[in-house]
Amino acid sequence: MADTVLMVGTRKGLWIGRSDPRRTAWTWTGPHFDMQEVYSCMVDTRGARPRLLVGATSGWTGPQVYRSDDLGETWQETPGGAIRFPEDTGASVERVWQLVPGTSDEVVYAGTEPGAVFRSDDRGETFTLERALWDHPHRPQWNAGFGGQAFHTVLPHPTDPQSVTVALSTGGVYQTADGGGSWEPRNQGIIAEFLPEGQQYPAFGQCVHKVARHPSAPARLFAQNHGGVYRSDDHGVSWKSIADGLPVDFGFPIVVHPHEPDTIFVFPIQGGERRYPKDARARVWRSRDAGESWQELGDGLPDDFFVAVMRDAMTADDHETAGLYFGARNGGVWASVDTGEHWSQVNVNLPDVMVVRAATVEVAS
Repeated sequence: MADTVLMVGTRKGLWIGRSDPRRTAWTWTGPHFDMQEVYSCMVDTRGARPRLLVGATSGWTGPQVYRSDDLGETWQETPGGAIRFPEDTGASVERVWQLVPGTSDEVVYAGTEPGAVFRSDDRGETFTLERALWDHPHRPQWNAGFGGQAFHTVLPHPTDPQSVTVALSTGGVYQTADGGGSWEPRNQGIIAEFLPEGQQYPAFGQCVHKVARHPSAPARLFAQNHGGVYRSDDHGVSWKSIADGLPVDFGFPIVVHPHEPDTIFVFPIQGGERRYPKDARARVWRSRDAGESWQELGDGLPDDFFVAVMRDAMTADDHETAGLYFGARNGGVWASVDTGEHWSQVNVNLPDVMVVRAATVEVAS
């Protein structure tokens, strides 16, 4: 049978939820890594057994990537830290912002603060720096967003292991077509509204909040910007706005439906000055036509909601009828088992939620 695993990373540890395919009742364990910041996690279902990966940061020992092959019953770590910069860089990892599976079965990518991307060829046990990106001539001009300078998006191409798309705040979208040997900016059409008029469409330097795509349509990318929601139909070469119909164009997450490449979800908030939804009403917005039109979804979601949903704190599972999940900065977690039509709260009073990840896993009956 297939269970649903829901990982919720917070600024004070990780919680793991389990449910059957109906996803109406949940059991929880946690906190794992109590009082550590968890900005990234991942359910890897590619091996003989699922592997959980967690990027956690201790105030005493720094960041570490932990792994579990028994759905969180026990955890292993790499001695000395799984992700570390080479000594000649003079840099040290502050946080692991992103963990994602690569195209090949053993490959895992990590995005870090300061802005760098690392690659693992052993399912997340050890990592090496993507050196050409770190040495990119643009890097000295990348700035830190409000949350820091970090590669928060890593999108390996689903069929081409040489192609990876990445994004950071504040630097924009970059892409390699040669396995990391070189990286090119991919930001044409994305605004950097904080720059002076006449300079707001630079080659790089945009504050992109998140990029997503569906594996069956890899040339189409969706981006939630610091002001702006965009679609690219040419693998990031150019972007066009798809924000018309949304209450505001500011937000952090953007999620693609696991089975419908034209269905996407966002959680708009009012902007840098008011980081909560318009009229303080928690609402998810869905498009079924790749952003040409939008529908407001709020059945079961609260009003008087004065917090945000962060860039990695909304996700979908891969059940035949997809579930959608988000966690907020007030420690609440909500789930929908019908693609956003109806919502229920599945956890409350957690610490500040930074990342939510979900997957179906096969378990012994």
